[in-house]
Amino acid sequence: MATTGMQLLGLVLSIIGWVGGFLVCTLPMWRVTAFIGNNIVTAQITWEGLWMNCIWQSTGEIQCKVYDSLLALPSDMKAARGLTVLALLICTLALTLGILGIKCTECVGLPSLKARLARVSGVLFVIAGFLILVPVCWTAHSIIRDFYDPYVAAPHKRELGPALYLGWGGSALLLIGGSLLYAGSNPPGIPSSPTFSSGESSPRRAGGAAQVKGYV
Repeated sequence: MATTGMQLLGLVLSIIGWVGGFLVCTLPMWRVTAFIGNNIVTAQITWEGLWMNCIWQSTGEIQCKVYDSLLALPSDMKAARGLTVLALLICTLALTLGILGIKCTECVGLPSLKARLARVSGVLFVIAGFLILVPVCWTAHSIIRDFYDPYVAAPHKRELGPALYLGWGGSALLLIGGSLLYAGSNPPGIPSSPTFSSGESSPRRAGGAAQVKGYV
C-alpha cells in the first residue's frame, strides 16, 4: 500500500511539473526589462520569451510579436526551444507509461510488466526535468552575465523573468516525482525496503539451550 501511495504521489508531482514546463515554454517572460538608475517609472516594460516578445505600455495595453527569424535568435534561445519542446514530448510519453504502470490501474495485467513501465516512466520524468533545468539555468546565467557586463548598454540589460523561477520549480517537481515513481515501482518479489529476519538465529539459540540442558 505504501508503494502505491508513493507511485501516486510521484505521478501527481510529475504532472504538476509537466504543467509548469508547458507554461515555461509558452510564457513570454524569460527576460524582463531591468530598472537601472534613478528612473524607476518607465513608459513601457519589455518581456521576452522563447517564441515572442511583448511590450507592456503604461496605459495597460500589451502588444506581442512572434519572432520573425529563427536564425536571428541567440544560441541559448534556440537550445532552450529545442530542449523544452523535447522535455514536454518526453513527459507526454512518461505520463502514458505511468498511467499504465501504476498499481491502481488495470490496463496491464502482468505485475512485472506494470512495474517496468512505471520505472521507465519515472526515468523519463527525471530526464525531462533535467532537459527543462538546463535551458533555464543557461538563460539565467546569460542574463546575469550581461547585467554585470559594463560593455552592455543599460537599455539592453535584462532581469530574470517569472518563467525562469517557474522553470526551476517545475524541473524540481519532475525530478522528485520521477524519483518517487521509480522508487515505488519495485517488481514483484523485490521488497521496497530491506527486511531482516531472525529465523536463522532461532535454531541456534534453541540448539544452544539444548546443549546447556544436556550439560546440566
